[in-house]
Amino acid sequence: MKSSGIMLALLMFLGGPAVAATDPSFLLTATSKDFTTYFPGQLANGYFSTLTAPRGTEGNLAYMVAFMDYTRDDFSRPAAIPGWTEIDYSTGTSSAGHFWMNQVALEPSVFQNYRQVLNLHDATLTTGYRYMDHSRATDFTITTLVSQASPHLAASQLSLTPNFDGVVELSFALNTWAPYQPRLPLATLTGEQMQEAVASHNMKLEPVAPATGDRAAIWYHGDTHVLASDGDVRDLTLSLDARAEQGLRMAEAAAIGLPEGLQPLDAQFYKSAYRLALNLRIAVQKGHTYTFTKYVAASREDWGGDAKQDATLAKAARTHGFAALLSEHQAAWHELWQTDVQIDGDPKAQQIVHSDLYYLLSNSTADTAWPIGACAMTPGYAGHAFWDSDSWVFPALLLLHPQRAKSLVMFRDSTLPAAQQRAAARGLQGAMYPWEADPQNGTEQTPYFARVLGEREIHVNADIAIAQWQYYLASGDKLWLKQQGWPVIRDIATFWVSRVTYNPQKQRYEILHVTSIDEDYNDVPNDTFTNASAAKALTIATAAAAVVGDKPDPRWADVASHMLIPFSATENHHLDFDESVPHDLDSWGGSALPMLSYPSLDFAMPAELRRRDFDYALSPITRSHRDPNSMGLAPTSIAAATVGDAAEASAWFERNITANVIKPPFNVRTETATNNTGYFITAAGGLLQNMIYGFTGLRIEPQGLQGVYPPVLPASWKSLTLRNIRFRNVSYDITIDRDANGKTRLTRLSH
Repeated sequence: MKSSGIMLALLMFLGGPAVAATDPSFLLTATSKDFTTYFPGQLANGYFSTLTAPRGTEGNLAYMVAFMDYTRDDFSRPAAIPGWTEIDYSTGTSSAGHFWMNQVALEPSVFQNYRQVLNLHDATLTTGYRYMDHSRATDFTITTLVSQASPHLAASQLSLTPNFDGVVELSFALNTWAPYQPRLPLATLTGEQMQEAVASHNMKLEPVAPATGDRAAIWYHGDTHVLASDGDVRDLTLSLDARAEQGLRMAEAAAIGLPEGLQPLDAQFYKSAYRLALNLRIAVQKGHTYTFTKYVAASREDWGGDAKQDATLAKAARTHGFAALLSEHQAAWHELWQTDVQIDGDPKAQQIVHSDLYYLLSNSTADTAWPIGACAMTPGYAGHAFWDSDSWVFPALLLLHPQRAKSLVMFRDSTLPAAQQRAAARGLQGAMYPWEADPQNGTEQTPYFARVLGEREIHVNADIAIAQWQYYLASGDKLWLKQQGWPVIRDIATFWVSRVTYNPQKQRYEILHVTSIDEDYNDVPNDTFTNASAAKALTIATAAAAVVGDKPDPRWADVASHMLIPFSATENHHLDFDESVPHDLDSWGGSALPMLSYPSLDFAMPAELRRRDFDYALSPITRSHRDPNSMGLAPTSIAAATVGDAAEASAWFERNITANVIKPPFNVRTETATNNTGYFITAAGGLLQNMIYGFTGLRIEPQGLQGVYPPVLPASWKSLTLRNIRFRNVSYDITIDRDANGKTRLTRLSH
């Protein structure tokens, strides 16, 4: 307990030296103006997480990596683990009754001098305000973190200074959540049945503005059931063991740290179906500051222990102290930020780049075999692994944080048996990976109403093989290729040979009945991106066989060299798919041709043809009336860069940072401007690829990290630097700037 007031600490928090020392591009701030539009941010370390909330003291939804609910007749979905952030507060009984702060309406008159800062550099959330409970005022500062240094640990520290003498109450809780209702049997409903069920339950497929997290009708969280729980008022601990519905076990514990020398007037353990809590009554004096800390430990089956072991971890953290936990956590994040993407000349773009990197790092793990869902550790798209993990997130991490990228390709190796079984069940050979894979076991989890995608959007198989090869090229790890990457590449090539159709009249191979990446075209022959990607996967298999000393199947090279790539001979450019298919829909993508220049595929063609492809694709893209999907912005910018069109490359990049797909106050990306499929990590990966490969012109090739295209730099930027990237165990700084004559140039420095 300190005799000094909290106002000095608040002044430091609101703008003193501690904040001023941090680059403003790492600071995202909420004020009371954000109360009505607050889209929660996220604190996470790749293993478990929490969403944020305005007061900094609420019990928030939290998730754990690949911890899934397997309810019958539903697809798998992330099970919400017990919320661990709640620390509620009451000033006691007043003439108006007994109030708990977390239930009081968010009004600027009640939460005065409000400011909440998500510090991306430190990965902390700090909230400060004066809480007015009628005539009683209390100043608060709350800091929360999920430890990057000790991945089983998290903590919240609350400092309060009352302007009165009296007794206050604090409640330190674990929120165990009621089962989500209604649960729809989405593994059995057609599209019409799904929409009927949504309407009959008065659910909404799209959010009411302003969009907020966890509002989508069918991307709700799964359930975790508490098996046993306990609390100890003498040791000030809470603990529980639980299990996801039909899924894995998990555990959680909390240990409460009190101000030195403070003895509660009373301590009670509270337990209900929805909440475990330690409720304390504390005598306070006016102007004195009291600091409480809640240390949390969490684990799941195959990662950590049970409730007893978590309680031991939480108590050890309490002994170690918050300052030490915070310092170690900050040091781990500062080490991550030694690798950075730095822009000189565009502060807004720099801040968004840092927030995209923050969410990527917060939701990735090093040296594991877990993927990253399209919406990270949230229920968005049910936490499933799509091609997003291999083609959007993986390339963004590969040069920046290769050990985190490795986890994504290791997921495909660990789930190869499920893909082999899936191919065999369809009379195909090799391995057929799912369109939507469960992040724990790799099984197909595409909703029944979208089942056509699971059968036809098969480009994911080529995407996976390309990512495996890219990891080998970037790491140079032949042992990994032989033991992990090669089996995946080999079996995918075998799949493609069994999936293509030979056209004897035209002496070529075709791929029929596929869904284009422009998904409105859901049953077309010869989707250009799919065919080109499959041909590359087959070519990769032949090359990989040579590296590992295995014999390639001669059919791989034959199919790759005779694959149809749709082309208009009259207009002299590629088509999106077979010429027999009219390209006349007002689709969300407009055209998928820019994806031919996507860095991992980088389909070879003459520069003049690449330019004609770009010009042809731009017309339907810009003509579309559909709500722009943020996935399309980065590929269009990258395609423009490959043809040397710096103005178009810059304009499409600018749309990616100014379009209403970035929600305040913490730069959370949503898939489109009007839906709330938030934490859309896919688009974050796309934006980073836009700079790492698009603006630099660099590509990962067998010969090395090659400058395949001339670099481009937005006109308002002075420079772009990829700091401390790694390629084949060598670190580089790569900078794009302009020489004395204004010509854009790229330089690289190894260290």
